[in-house]
Amino acid sequence: MSEAQFYTFFTGGLCLLIAAALLIAWQLWRFRDEERDGAISALDGVSHEMRINLQRMVNEVAQIVDTQEAGPDVLLPVQHPQLDGVNASLIKTNRNAIAVIGATYQELEARKMALRAALAQKRDLGATLDDAMDATINGIATLYMWEEHAGVRPSEAGTVRSWHVRDWMKKHGFAASSFPGMHLRDEVVERLRQYGLHLTPRPLTHTAHEYYSMRYDRKADPRAPFWKRKPKTEEVMAIETTDEAADFANGAYDDGFEDDVVYTSDTEDMNAPDELDAMDGDTTADEDDYSDDETDTGRLPN
Repeated sequence: MSEAQFYTFFTGGLCLLIAAALLIAWQLWRFRDEERDGAISALDGVSHEMRINLQRMVNEVAQIVDTQEAGPDVLLPVQHPQLDGVNASLIKTNRNAIAVIGATYQELEARKMALRAALAQKRDLGATLDDAMDATINGIATLYMWEEHAGVRPSEAGTVRSWHVRDWMKKHGFAASSFPGMHLRDEVVERLRQYGLHLTPRPLTHTAHEYYSMRYDRKADPRAPFWKRKPKTEEVMAIETTDEAADFANGAYDDGFEDDVVYTSDTEDMNAPDELDAMDGDTTADEDDYSDDETDTGRLPN
């Protein structure tokens, strides 16, 4: 083999090797993209599946409340094949959030079983319906944390406006009047606040009078409810009453009023001529000045 043929063979083999490496890299990249898109689609499917189950639960409870003759067949079983598929796969996601969703499904199924039993036995549905509505509220709160915050713990989600939660529920069709006797959106907001989510604005805990009394009352007790003043004990009241009585007896009691001035007839007679002379002198001088002023001639006094 000549040197030219050797270089030709070497160059061709190197080109084929580079092409094969590029083909393998492209296939691996394509598989990775498909796997990532499949994981995103599966997680979106978990969210969509849970939303459908919760909306179905809300409609079933509302139907039971509206229809007194409803039977146990109104309540359909809870199915979650998408969640089961995510649990069986090796999708990289927040497994703690997946576990919370699974526990929420178990609670929903348990409440549905209790409702079916109560409907079949014609028992009172008050407490059972309350438990079912409470489980639904928990499920909506869990779904919100999964969709909007990737399933993190509520205390780790940061500060969230409560109107953001309400708008999210409105977008997904959870009406405020879905359950009788309660405001569903308010209940979900309060449940998230109980779980540790920092929601703003915070609910008012003081009236305006209590708030300003708490801020400006220097004698308030910080450990008392609403920083109110401590009531005086009987011993303190007795000591203060004794001190006031002693001051009054000694003449040191200050009632807040000035002492009255006592005028006698001698004093009035002695001071009267001097006062009259002073008044006559002032009046005469003023009248002379007024009459001598030529610029004010013909002008009426103001």
